[in-house]
Amino acid sequence: MTAPTLPNPNRRRRRLRLLPIIGYTILALGLAWFLAERQSTTVIFVRHADTDVSMAGPDNDPPLNERGRQRAELLADFLQNVDVVAGPDAIYASDKRRTQETAAPLAKRLNIAVEIADHLATEDFIERVLDDHGGEIVLIVSHSNTIPALIDELHGSKNLRPFGEDDYSRVYIVTRPWYGKVKTLELRYEEPRADAARESVTQKFSADGE
Repeated sequence: MTAPTLPNPNRRRRRLRLLPIIGYTILALGLAWFLAERQSTTVIFVRHADTDVSMAGPDNDPPLNERGRQRAELLADFLQNVDVVAGPDAIYASDKRRTQETAAPLAKRLNIAVEIADHLATEDFIERVLDDHGGEIVLIVSHSNTIPALIDELHGSKNLRPFGEDDYSRVYIVTRPWYGKVKTLELRYEEPRADAARESVTQKFSADGE
């Protein structure tokens, strides 16, 4: 008759030692997931840069003028290192040429694509941004008549000043924490130099004369 095999006490002790390690690992992974899901999401809103109405064409979709192109570069300078070590994680523009051209210099520097979205569908658009970019920094290049509604959808400030006709350098930074009050910060970035404005006016008169 074969004698019964006794459990190996060393193996049992090893299992007991592993249990706390496994437990701590699971706890650490769970905590990391929890914190990642609960990080603040920052959404930056800017209006497209300068255009000339005379260049709009039948589709009312003018490109940036010379001053606008310079402003787009200044915006890229302003936002390229917005989180100290890097720029925004994602960039959105509307389906209009002027917003896409405003976003292009920064997107090129950061080597990320400009995503095109319907900014008029404010609820669906903001929901998409929050779902896809929780805990990240997102730049949205939009229009003077859509930015207030988008910020409102994020539960940001309802007391935004109306945009003036030539008010292009305003930046709104909306921080949405996982818990607590949404904060809205207004900043301005550098204006293009004066000679760019003169060149833009010259181009406009040339277009009017054709």
